Amino acid sequence: MRNTFVLRWGQGLIGLAALIAVLELLPRTSLVSARYLPPFSTMMTALRRQLGEASFWSALLNTAQAWAIGLTIAMILGIVLGLVIGSFPLLRELTFSTIEFLRPIPSVALIPLVVLMFGTRMQGTLVLVVYASLWQVLIQVLYGVQDVDPVVRETARSYRFGRMAQVRHVVWPTALPFVMTGFRLAATVALVLTITAELVIGSPGIGKQIAVAQSSGAVATMYSLVIVTGALGVLVNLLARALERRVLAWHPSHRSEVIA
Repeated sequence: MRNTFVLRWGQGLIGLAALIAVLELLPRTSLVSARYLPPFSTMMTALRRQLGEASFWSALLNTAQAWAIGLTIAMILGIVLGLVIGSFPLLRELTFSTIEFLRPIPSVALIPLVVLMFGTRMQGTLVLVVYASLWQVLIQVLYGVQDVDPVVRETARSYRFGRMAQVRHVVWPTALPFVMTGFRLAATVALVLTITAELVIGSPGIGKQIAVAQSSGAVATMYSLVIVTGALGVLVNLLARALERRVLAWHPSHRSEVIA
């Protein structure tokens, strides 16, 4: 397994190096105007300047804060609603059409309403983040509750397990892998919507810094900030997967990976 891990990361680094080489060569060979796509080295120079400015770190903190708060709210709401709705078949039937109607609505469609209600404050960003991330968690939890073995559920009832005891000892262990999948998906979606909201609404964060750099003609700075958002996405994905492996260390799929 170690050799597979090293090979996978090695291939990923080769692909990244190839992308960097392309970004460096395209403007230098005049295939693309450096006015619109500066060399990668120029982007890195702009990034080093950004790292020395307090405004960059303040924007990064604002983005991380909005992402973390929005994701936490979405996780809590998604888990609670998923367990409640999934535990009652009638309630699930009653809410099915509503969920299927609301889920495809893109969060960006709510931007005019959010701007009207909250202006450029962080609350507007949180509304969009929670709305987009909630469905990732809720749907997975509903799948998890539905995946509970009916025989196990009936056995718990025969032993006179109460509703909360059934959730704790029967439903939750079955639903937990689905919850972690929802968390991994929601973490990425939350970051995308955080940056998008900052770009469009103008709430404080990396997205707003990108918009300011673009409007002021600081193209290299704009691209350097885009690179930062990409790095944030990779970091979020790695942290989510690490947490998933830790929480589900007891699960057969993850346990087999550890044994291997």
